[in-house]
Amino acid sequence: MEAHWDETRGFCVPNPSTYPHLWLWDSCFHAVVWAHLGDPRATRELAAVLAGQLTEGLVPHMRYAGSAPDTWLGPVAGTSSLSQPPMFAHAAKVLAEHGFMPGAQVLARARRGLDWIWSRRRTHHGLLYVVHPWEAGNDHSPRWDDWGAPGRTALDYDRAARTAWNKQRMGDLTFHDDGAAAWSSTFVVAPAAFNAYAAFNMAELAHLLDDPELARRAARLADAMDEHLWDEEQQLWDDLAIVGGGPSARAPISDGVMGALATADRGRAFAALDQMEDPRRFAAEFGPTNVARHHPAYDPAVSDDSAVAALVEDLVRREARLDVLVVAAGIQRYGTAAETTPAEWDEVLAVNLTGCFLVVRHALPHLRRAGGGSVVIVSSVQALATQASVAAYTTPARAP
Repeated sequence: MEAHWDETRGFCVPNPSTYPHLWLWDSCFHAVVWAHLGDPRATRELAAVLAGQLTEGLVPHMRYAGSAPDTWLGPVAGTSSLSQPPMFAHAAKVLAEHGFMPGAQVLARARRGLDWIWSRRRTHHGLLYVVHPWEAGNDHSPRWDDWGAPGRTALDYDRAARTAWNKQRMGDLTFHDDGAAAWSSTFVVAPAAFNAYAAFNMAELAHLLDDPELARRAARLADAMDEHLWDEEQQLWDDLAIVGGGPSARAPISDGVMGALATADRGRAFAALDQMEDPRRFAAEFGPTNVARHHPAYDPAVSDDSAVAALVEDLVRREARLDVLVVAAGIQRYGTAAETTPAEWDEVLAVNLTGCFLVVRHALPHLRRAGGGSVVIVSSVQALATQASVAAYTTPARAP
């Protein structure tokens, strides 16, 4: 954060070359971190977030640092026309708790920002909607697949293609008089996570300001989520398609857990949160996955030759060269030799053994082209000392 702090503008730049602008919730989280560090830059960064507020109250998801980005983000000079999860209210509460009470102007702008979302972006269900994927905070979500977003599998997914599709959606928008995005002819959705973040932030600011009206709005929004978005089968909150969309709005992703921030139903909150620690759902070795691990949209595809080739080529295209390769992909299925099915056996060996071979195979030419490099293959302690009922897993563990 120190290295990316812009003293003139008063905020941290996410990335000086790729993302040189202020992003709404990035800077809100920066402000939270500054507050925990006891650094007064917390108040400056939060003030910078809200300084770009439009006339009618929208807090834009981007404030431009210097020239505008090459992507058209609306008719406003200096900021985008899009919203983003309003984490500024939570940030204000955290700052106050750490001795950095935001000024009256900042708090007034935060309240107006929440007012704008409530008055301008509410459906007849009582839910909040977004009009562009970038507003939701999960740009390339599998939940957008049925809106026509390209690339549903590891074989045809392409980040650049998805980004291009997102850019095209800007042309589908209409705008309010002050330049804020109002509606889309192709993409309108009430996302579970956006609604949860909004309800949570309303409750946070209500507590800070002792504002009963904001508290009532937070409760009403949480109730609407429970009524219209809760998925009893998946024990998650779904998104609700309004214009466009389809069944992909129910894809089991971690966004569906976020309702736990706002719901008054403790049973639902824990049912969703417990999935973050369930390896059959979102739990993984290095943190929760975005997509439930059993779902077709979750596919590392390390066992697919063409997918691995495309992955390596994309990496080298972006980074220009490859110097170090670490192969650490692996899955585990439990069962003795008698209990393990042929499908489970093939699945584990395809990822843990064949996948290792494929990644090394496609990376070696680039390592050689760079003049040499290092290959690190991560195995398992079970290559040396195993446990019961892991017949498929231990077999490739010894192979590397």
